[in-house]
Amino acid sequence: MNQWHIPLLAVDGGGTKSLAMLLTYNQQVLGTGRAGSCNYHGKGVEPATYELKMAIRRAMNEAMPPQLQDHSQTNASLHVDCAVFGLAGLDTSYDRAILLKLVNQVLFGLNIQIKQLVVENDCVAALIGATGGKPGILAIAGTGSIVCGIGTDGKRGRVGGWGHLVGDEGSGYWIGNQALTAIFRASDGRSDTTLLTDGILAYLQMDDVEQLFHWVYNERTYSVDRVGELSRLVSIAAQQGDQTAHKILEKAADELFTGIKTVMDQLDLQEQACPIILQGGVLKHEPLVRQKLIQLISKHAPKAIVDDNEQEPIKGVIAMGFSAMRNH
Repeated sequence: MNQWHIPLLAVDGGGTKSLAMLLTYNQQVLGTGRAGSCNYHGKGVEPATYELKMAIRRAMNEAMPPQLQDHSQTNASLHVDCAVFGLAGLDTSYDRAILLKLVNQVLFGLNIQIKQLVVENDCVAALIGATGGKPGILAIAGTGSIVCGIGTDGKRGRVGGWGHLVGDEGSGYWIGNQALTAIFRASDGRSDTTLLTDGILAYLQMDDVEQLFHWVYNERTYSVDRVGELSRLVSIAAQQGDQTAHKILEKAADELFTGIKTVMDQLDLQEQACPIILQGGVLKHEPLVRQKLIQLISKHAPKAIVDDNEQEPIKGVIAMGFSAMRNH
């Protein structure tokens, strides 16, 4: 059996997508692989395992040395010094047990041998990587949402991340779900008419609200990801002057701020000049949400430094990996 070696495997397994990278010691990217969400809460264990495995396999195929790409060498064993997984859905000790088993199953199935394994919540991994473990707060609002922080004494805090059924306030899914509710309320005459009705019906290729109702309650067609996509239509409607859409996005900013403020209060960071990092599709692509959120943060904590770099979460996971190797 042939062997090959790569120092770092970094994986950002978020609620929207899975991204895997294989890197050298000088942070040169040798291979990148993408797949769908590997959050087992929303996808189920088997689909999450499949997506995670697919992302890593694609990165391996891109990084594999030419001499091993021959069909006769498909059993080549990859040796990795450190593998870091930042995974959405890792919120409890129960989740950790499930995800450790899932990760080890994926590594075994891909014939990857590792010296050091780090499995963390995606928010925590990205924050530690971005700040080097120093005080700071990270808010992620993609398909789902979560806020986590590190205090001056090293204490950690976390708010949200409870999933689409009971949480994820301010996320893409939450915004899309609020839009669906607004459409049904408008249809009943309980609230004003909204551009969201025509926009979302057209996007989903439906003729009327009754079809939309049946879509919502059809397990084969309705999905967290699909509802999350509707947040872009809310943004478009708000830009066209729709007050219902505008209020939904403002409420999303309020919800995200509540999470950030709560973590600040938990860790006594209100008076600290610490970074507050904003990541995820909603905070990257929805200017109304981002701008209002920054205003609320600045008013509550004037010394806070809002990070406008919009760096991808995988960069934090990579930084965490190299830190782990240095300290190992």
